[in-house]
Amino acid sequence: MKDIADIPALMAQIGAQAKAASAELAFAPPEVKRAALEAAADAVWARRAEIIEANKKDLEFGRDKGLSDAMMDRLMLDEDRIGGIVTGLRTVAAQDDPVGEVLTEWDMPSGLNIRRVRTPLGVIGVIYESRPNVTADAGALCLKSGNAVILRGGSESFHSSGAIHACLVDGLKSVGLPEAAIQLVPTRDRAAVQELLTMVDTVDVIVPRGGKGLVGLVQREARVPVFAHLEGIVHIYVDAAADAQKAMDVILNAKTRRTGICGAAECLLINENLVDSLGAALIQMLLDAGVRVHADETLQKIAGTTPATAEDWGKEYLDMDIAAKVVPDVDAAIAHIRQYGSNHTDCILTEDDATAARFFERLDSAILMRNASTQFADGGEFGMGAEIGIATGKMHARGPVGAAQLTSFKYLVEGDGTTRA
Repeated sequence: MKDIADIPALMAQIGAQAKAASAELAFAPPEVKRAALEAAADAVWARRAEIIEANKKDLEFGRDKGLSDAMMDRLMLDEDRIGGIVTGLRTVAAQDDPVGEVLTEWDMPSGLNIRRVRTPLGVIGVIYESRPNVTADAGALCLKSGNAVILRGGSESFHSSGAIHACLVDGLKSVGLPEAAIQLVPTRDRAAVQELLTMVDTVDVIVPRGGKGLVGLVQREARVPVFAHLEGIVHIYVDAAADAQKAMDVILNAKTRRTGICGAAECLLINENLVDSLGAALIQMLLDAGVRVHADETLQKIAGTTPATAEDWGKEYLDMDIAAKVVPDVDAAIAHIRQYGSNHTDCILTEDDATAARFFERLDSAILMRNASTQFADGGEFGMGAEIGIATGKMHARGPVGAAQLTSFKYLVEGDGTTRA
């Protein structure tokens, strides 16, 4: 739709179609949804050359737009990454169907039998930025959980998302499910986002997946409930009782494996007892790997570091940068994370069980880790097959949002002519 005046009508139609599709998906048999996802996976692999060609158009658009190297990496698809998309689709397909699962059941003295069972949310709107694989992840998880989904990908991934979406539609058609179960907004016009955020009659929840600017916009302007996926200001605290080799391996992987994902480490906190030993070795390792280390006053004595400014604490770089600070102990690390963190993912490196327990119980991030790379902050690595995002709020869904988190519940109450006194 080129005419912006048509956007409200376009979105209203998409919303109405999604709502109608959601009513049918709510009782779609598990084996039918599974077959749709398997067929979609087959289509993605069969059409991988087409997807890569579409992605080339997006990469060219991204270069012209001046995207950073990290953002270009998030956008890029090759055969290996398409293989990952296929694996994700198959993994979600193979999972147990959450819809209808009995969460709990009990009998009342009145004679009533009460069951609380999982039920779909209805229609989910997903707004995301440059990562085209989210098209497959979100589509698969919403279908698995019996929800219709309206996908609004970023302008950068417009062609890639369209090619992947076509494969998802192939899967739906192959089993006779409504094509409107997974819809992709067919325009880059930002007016479509504004409409989606206010479609309270047809959309049940919005999931924003992207940077602080996107999430902030959604939270400010949405009238539909929101599962917030905030920035990943990920901290790693190196305790005095850390194992040196584990620390070297974990930190290098957490920072450099992929810098543009929300689980990448952004701030390194080093116990003061390690400054001249393991701490110095860690900083040098990062520098040697090409990471710009924004160091506090104590660590600035290491050649090659960059003096940290106030803006470096609480910053999500999504690039080959990391902030580094010396702290007296675990409590000081906890205080720093409480002040500057985003409640996404934080990690402690220590062999001391009591210190690890203190870190775990006194921080309230959605994901807390010990002696493991924060790059594992991912629904696929949690056994969910894929994720629709990492929710950092505290209502309903938190942490990796998989199929089960995209459900609500209802109560099924049975009696036998039972009446209330």
